[in-house]
Amino acid sequence: MHKSHALIRWISILFISLFLTNCGGGGSPGTGPDGTATTLGGGTPPTTMGSDSSGTTTGGTATTTGGGTPPTTTNDEFSQSEYRGLAFYYKNMPSSEYKLNQLTDAEFNGLNASQKLQVADKLLSTLFFGYPLKELQEKIDSGNFIESIRTGLDEDKTDKEWLENYILDEDKFTQYDRWNEPQAITILSRFFAMKDLDSYFLKNWVAYILTQTIMFSPAYELESTHTPNISRVYNRIVTMLNVDSGMRYITYVHMMSEDNWRRFRSPEDNGREMMEIFTLDMDDSHVPLAGQALKNWKLNTDSDTLEVSLNQNTKPLQLFGTTIYNGDDFYRELAKSDAFTKGVTKRLVDFFFPETSDTKKQQITDTIIASKPEAWQDILLQIVFSEEYLLHTHRAKSAEETFYSLAKKIDYKHRKSTISYFKEGLEEMHQATMKYKLGKLKRVPLDTLSFAYYNKFMREQVLLRRSNPEKTNDFDAWDRQGWSDDFIANDNFTLDSNSDTASLDTFVNYLFKSTVAREATSEELKLFRDHMIESRDGKQLFRYEFNMFVTYDDAEKQAKRREENKRNIAFIVLDYISRLDMTYAQREAK
Repeated sequence: MHKSHALIRWISILFISLFLTNCGGGGSPGTGPDGTATTLGGGTPPTTMGSDSSGTTTGGTATTTGGGTPPTTTNDEFSQSEYRGLAFYYKNMPSSEYKLNQLTDAEFNGLNASQKLQVADKLLSTLFFGYPLKELQEKIDSGNFIESIRTGLDEDKTDKEWLENYILDEDKFTQYDRWNEPQAITILSRFFAMKDLDSYFLKNWVAYILTQTIMFSPAYELESTHTPNISRVYNRIVTMLNVDSGMRYITYVHMMSEDNWRRFRSPEDNGREMMEIFTLDMDDSHVPLAGQALKNWKLNTDSDTLEVSLNQNTKPLQLFGTTIYNGDDFYRELAKSDAFTKGVTKRLVDFFFPETSDTKKQQITDTIIASKPEAWQDILLQIVFSEEYLLHTHRAKSAEETFYSLAKKIDYKHRKSTISYFKEGLEEMHQATMKYKLGKLKRVPLDTLSFAYYNKFMREQVLLRRSNPEKTNDFDAWDRQGWSDDFIANDNFTLDSNSDTASLDTFVNYLFKSTVAREATSEELKLFRDHMIESRDGKQLFRYEFNMFVTYDDAEKQAKRREENKRNIAFIVLDYISRLDMTYAQREAK
């Protein structure tokens, strides 16, 4: 296993070295990230090379700035790998080192039953996941729900070969031409198809969150970008996470890439945006310095590719508290700076706490920074497992959080075009994935039109669609899409043939708890009773079209009719649920 992991990292270094060469990463005058300033094995750390104004190199002791240290183990030959003080690899920080208070199993178990269900659903849906109610309840009742989810994110269960073959199977998922961004559809399909909330799911989730933000958006809305940029940016993050690349190194490689230059295409524009995006530096006096460092970089409009000439700057420039000369220096020192950690942490805190006060968000940001994060998971998992997020935060759910969690909870079956329709739906909701030049500045737009499309998709394409069991193997069939009959199977709730009212209440509560993680209120139960129950022969009995206990001499006809009536109830209840604001919200538990 160790040899396999080491081989993957060797290949990764070779690939990234070639990539940096192709994208123009040449280091200070006369040097570059070609191995000369990088330790790839054991032994002493490399000498950090700088340059004076004439282009000659100067030596010094290698240091890694910005908090934390690379992972150091006797068996990890890559633990000291770095380029001019920019460390390549960091092991994810153990949660015991987080400074932001984490929700523990003891605290979770101290909540009441309703709160536990709500918090569990909030955590899972944030991660684009969900479990059928019975399975979720078993996990909650185990007493170690929080730790089991956290531990599961360290395990590798996914059969990646099967997964990729499945989502690229043209008989199961529609593969559109380049005008419809098939790369985005593939990414969305992968989340739908992944069966386990494991380490591979987490890496994809991290990459997805990052590419929704201003930091890493592929920005396919621009004329200067192409659809392959979607998969190049996203897949590069996943690939680098697979070999424990640190967040600074991942960002450095991204900033140096042609994909990034397709968003910001001139030296001044690119330099300004990188400082503003990653370090929150709004000082206009720094822009000419960045432009000078990047003066030989451009997106060549004739050849439509990034070009880095040899006419690089040789005059010393003062930025990031150090001296830089050229583009490689600019990107590397930006990634190494303390301002980088502050900048990216604030971006992610803003993304997950949009309704929180600025004062509180600053406190959360400062607390996370104090833990000295060096991997993206150190920030993201510290947020989503925190007491502040799980217990005290209210915000709108993104469409991905709603769709993927519902799909898992209701055993939702897809047809060939389901995910491509979802991708189109995201655009109509103004939540398009990886489209915008500046990322999702509003993660969930709640203007009337945007939310109307949001509600329309979840109501019509998810909650009110039942999968025809006869079309299980027909992915072209329109009626394959929807929740399966297993979702409303009788063994999921309690039926009492002596009480129609109690049976209805139990079924309604099951549907509520499965989808929105709460029971129906007494007023809601009365609403459904008034519609589905009538007084007859001195008893409270189901109306004909809702009678789950209807009897016929023909046993087959009786079973079929009972199922049809049960579905009639389910459709009405799910239609009601589709109209609840809490269906589209991550709720505060306390």
